Amino acid sequence: MNALLLTALLGLPLAGLLFYHLLLPLLLRLLGSHLLRRSSTKRELILRQLPGGLSATARIAGFFHPYCNAGGGGERVLWAAIQAVQETHPHIMCVVYTGDHDASKADILARVADRFSIPLDARRIVFLYLTTRSWVAASSWPRFTLAGQSLGSLVLAYDAFSLLVPDAFVDTMGYAFTLPLAKALFAIPTAAYVHYPTISTDMLAALPASAAASASLRTRAKRAYWRLFARCYSRCGRSVDAVMVNSTWTQRHIAALWPASNPTIVFPPCAVAELLAAPRAARTKDILCIAQFRPEKNHPLLLRSFARFHKSTAAQKDARLVLVGSVRHSEDATRVYTLRLLARELGIDGCVDFVCDAPWDDVKARLARASVGVNAMWNEHFGIGVVEYQAAGLVSVVHRSGGPRWDIVREGETGWWAESEEEFAEGYEKVLGLEEGVREGMREKARVSAGRFGEEVFRSAWGEVFAGLVEAMG
Repeated sequence: MNALLLTALLGLPLAGLLFYHLLLPLLLRLLGSHLLRRSSTKRELILRQLPGGLSATARIAGFFHPYCNAGGGGERVLWAAIQAVQETHPHIMCVVYTGDHDASKADILARVADRFSIPLDARRIVFLYLTTRSWVAASSWPRFTLAGQSLGSLVLAYDAFSLLVPDAFVDTMGYAFTLPLAKALFAIPTAAYVHYPTISTDMLAALPASAAASASLRTRAKRAYWRLFARCYSRCGRSVDAVMVNSTWTQRHIAALWPASNPTIVFPPCAVAELLAAPRAARTKDILCIAQFRPEKNHPLLLRSFARFHKSTAAQKDARLVLVGSVRHSEDATRVYTLRLLARELGIDGCVDFVCDAPWDDVKARLARASVGVNAMWNEHFGIGVVEYQAAGLVSVVHRSGGPRWDIVREGETGWWAESEEEFAEGYEKVLGLEEGVREGMREKARVSAGRFGEEVFRSAWGEVFAGLVEAMG
């Protein structure tokens, strides 16, 4: 009896390995074949919509972006990428998997043209609407959010593949776990544009070592959970044929987590040309921040540093802090109210402006007349707003981390880095205290530097990477 029990116990791991390495891949491939057959008719109908009709070279590129109508920087990347595909690959139909049921195709394309000034050929883009987007909502996973959303993304991806199987699968929103699923089901080419890793080495380093005597049980459990999740996330990198990242900061983290991925930096498209061509107005002493009213943007640091600067400066008492940002929901509205209270508590409410949900023309006008552009977010993954500051000729004071430090602002030439209240306050004083000729020289350097992040630069870099994917599609 003991020998039989021992044999059974030893056989369980072996059975598990056989299932994982042999039976599971076979089952997934069979499921993939079923999904391919089921969507073959829809595939043919979609390809017939191409201006050239159905041909031997016609292919479908599937873009996985469940929140495609959000109107943020991530969406600008999606639409600019599709525009690049439409310009260079007329035989490819772009399919966007989205959960935005409240917006029609015409509504989405109209917003893209209005918000980003990106015209798209409606004949060569199709939207397929997902019904399971709630599976990736953070509110659906109050506990174990990282794992829950990753699991939910598998459900959402299966929803997408049930609608249509593409010839290549591109994740543009950071749902990395969908990539190995696409590869396992269909063995198709895959690509990812990574705005930021789901888990970073900074997150892992933020918790004390689990072996430390001072570490609580909860801390040890959290660290074990994060390390296990990081291992699973790392395995996703093995299933990606082309990896693009938005900044040096993101590249370093992805290279560490996905060591075989060889990530390529493709800077996000920014509205550089429009801002460079804008009329130049007389400059005020406005210190401008353009950032959504989200916790990570660290508006309290800006208010406290401005209060310190306003108290200590003698020559710049007429400077104003202008906070421009979107309010997505009631939580953001409450956050703005709390920030107003903080400004009053600090005694600066008379020289701080809160501008919520401003139209783009108003934002451009403020960029044209401000003197300082400021960003206080720690480890901002890239920083499109900082590029806009530079294109508009502002001298920037930004957090000494992430994209603003490593890619955008050249300290002493186009702005300064800061981290503490004192450093930010000193930065404001430096910029506003410069002689006009020196400050104008920095503005011109900032404008030239911003040219590295234009839309044409993005399209060229994206096109180089995507060409490899097209070749892999056959």
